[in-house]
Amino acid sequence: MDIGIIGGGSAAVGLLDALARETGTPGAVTVFEPSQGLWRGLPYAADLDSVLVNSPPAIMSIRHDDFDHYASWLGARGTAHLDHLLGAPLVPRAVYGEYLEHTAEKAIAQLREDGWRVDVVAAPVEGAAATAGRLALRTGDGREHVVDQVALCVGGGTPHDHYALGDAPGFVGAPYPLARALDDVPPDSDVTVIGSGLTAVDVVVSLAARGHAGRISLLSRTGMLPHVWQRPIARRPTHVTVDGVKSLLARDGEVTVDGLAGLLRAELADAGEDLDDLIADLRAAGTDEPVARLRRQIEAIADPRIARRVLQVASHTVAPYAWRLLPERERARLRAVSRTAISVASPMVPVNAVRLLELFDSGQLEPRAGARDIVRRDGRFTVVADDGARPADVVVNAVNPPPGAVPRSAARLVDALVGLGVAARQPSGGIVAADSRLHVVGDLAGGGPFITSSIPGIAGQGAATARAVLAAS
Repeated sequence: MDIGIIGGGSAAVGLLDALARETGTPGAVTVFEPSQGLWRGLPYAADLDSVLVNSPPAIMSIRHDDFDHYASWLGARGTAHLDHLLGAPLVPRAVYGEYLEHTAEKAIAQLREDGWRVDVVAAPVEGAAATAGRLALRTGDGREHVVDQVALCVGGGTPHDHYALGDAPGFVGAPYPLARALDDVPPDSDVTVIGSGLTAVDVVVSLAARGHAGRISLLSRTGMLPHVWQRPIARRPTHVTVDGVKSLLARDGEVTVDGLAGLLRAELADAGEDLDDLIADLRAAGTDEPVARLRRQIEAIADPRIARRVLQVASHTVAPYAWRLLPERERARLRAVSRTAISVASPMVPVNAVRLLELFDSGQLEPRAGARDIVRRDGRFTVVADDGARPADVVVNAVNPPPGAVPRSAARLVDALVGLGVAARQPSGGIVAADSRLHVVGDLAGGGPFITSSIPGIAGQGAATARAVLAAS
């Protein structure tokens, strides 16, 4: 069995770790990763210390069935990075990258000890061809690597340039790594950040950490900010689980949004809470003044109620499974509230929320809703929103690509796989395997929900892929 893993980021690490813990006839694994960020990917490469892991350790384990794997690795060093409001350590993403490297290296050592051959090829895979029931992967250096199974782990797409600013001086089209992207931003410049999600929060907090003195604007369509993480509690869901969704399917013959809401209602009732209260609060997210809502979210960090906590965890652990069972009419209901759903599912960490509020209160940071246009003339940008036109010296694009977007570096390979008939494009984005020899792990996997893949989701996909690959041997 020869396995080709295309991409060497967190998805590949989860797959390698799962392979190392499964039993099977030893074969060969070849990982193709041309970048310098082996095992880290772009999200966890070396960057500013202000760019933090955005989730508590309990949901950052790359080992899908061991929630304590990352926390155990972090150990005592986590005390130096304690977010006192969250009550948990939040390390710079580069430190989490060390964890991914350590996990990958241990998995490779275990595989080799078990008789596997493991190689890393520092070249991109640019094409594929069928050969005698196998797949030949062609790398950028002109070599061919023939494998039996392929796992596509290439990560997310490229941020979209909504205002066609291209290479305009002062425009930052892709913010990460922020250490490089913000290097040329003058400290007194007027900066507009496109977007108001987690990437935008990273940009703002990092600008402030570098002593930026100029005005910063958050430009978006709605002005909605991410929710704020609440202090973790030990309670585990008993109704909002994969088994609960399976029970819905067995009982009703289908899975619906109302059925899923019933599971959540039962979960909250057990804790003496009412789902209607949560629904009312979520509906207000689109109309509440953003800074006032942020203030309330910070005040609720230690609130003992479980409602939002259950919803956040379920969005990354149960939702990917439930989504694939939902009829299209039910998916459309969720897409209609996608902005609020993303805000809840991907909250910001308290330390960043507090810094944002300080910047809002000082007047240095302002939200601008109703984004309409950005043009560059006479050496400056004009940014048009509901409150009119404003000048800006620098514009930073912090709009994330949607799940399923094909990375520019993988476009030729995806075209080749689709042309071979081993992959198929999904109308809503991403690709799906059309052949048992191909497996897609991470955001490129089509048919999933509109929420970007989290570490728990990636780890679960990696484990499932490991089982499928070994079953084919």
